[in-house]
Amino acid sequence: MSQEMVISVAEKGIMTVLLVSGPLLLIALVVGLIISIFQATTQIQEQTLAFVPKIVAVLVGLVFFGAWMLNHMLSYTEDIFSNLTRFIG
Repeated sequence: MSQEMVISVAEKGIMTVLLVSGPLLLIALVVGLIISIFQATTQIQEQTLAFVPKIVAVLVGLVFFGAWMLNHMLSYTEDIFSNLTRFIG
């Protein structure tokens, strides 16, 4: 296995992780920002108010983006397994 192959596989893996986790992280970021602005304007400092909406938003995001995320992960896995003989030999 050459260095170029290792770097290529690692690069594809990192890109897959970023693509799969990106939408959910962005949803959590936006909801957290909205909740923080709401807490700052109303001066409500309840700790659970920040977590519950983010959890719900991420679960809704999983419902919408779950199939797309799974397709990306399966595509990367199939690519790894199809090139396994090339990587080993």
